[in-house]
Amino acid sequence: MENGLEHKFARFGDGLEVQDGTQIEGYASLFGRSDQGGDVVQKGAYAASLKALMASGRAVKMLWQHDPAQPIGIWDEVREDARGLWVKGRLLTDVDKGREAATLIAAGAIDGLSIGYRTVKATKDNKGQRLLQELELWEVSLVTFPMLPSARVSAKGETPDGDMLRELAATLEGARQELKRE
Repeated sequence: MENGLEHKFARFGDGLEVQDGTQIEGYASLFGRSDQGGDVVQKGAYAASLKALMASGRAVKMLWQHDPAQPIGIWDEVREDARGLWVKGRLLTDVDKGREAATLIAAGAIDGLSIGYRTVKATKDNKGQRLLQELELWEVSLVTFPMLPSARVSAKGETPDGDMLRELAATLEGARQELKRE
């Protein structure tokens, strides 16, 4: 956790696509799915935050690896639906990191998304999983190691390979995040 923000990772691929190397759209978070840390985002968790952001004229930021000093694009649309948190945006290739991100995505070196948020309301279920009921969403980043395996990026028309290696990397990242919480 940096700057008091928690992170929840996802990989591109489960409905998340990159078009023309710079246009990204799809799900950054899916409801009801346990991530590598055992957290489960509940339906409606983002609604209050998105409403507050809109009312104040602010927007969810697109960052590189959760670094607030490295914005790499713009999320033009962020909304919650029955499935999860849907995002649509564009990498800014006039920015060095935005251009690098586009190249790394095209090569398959980067395939993850991660949300940066603060937990407003959560409970635990009988399995010890944290059920995230209300989140204050700050940013959605492109990342190397996503925690939720089903939210990943793929270039349109391509199928990501190396899923087993990605799953291992996600598990290691989940363990790292868990150690940071202790």
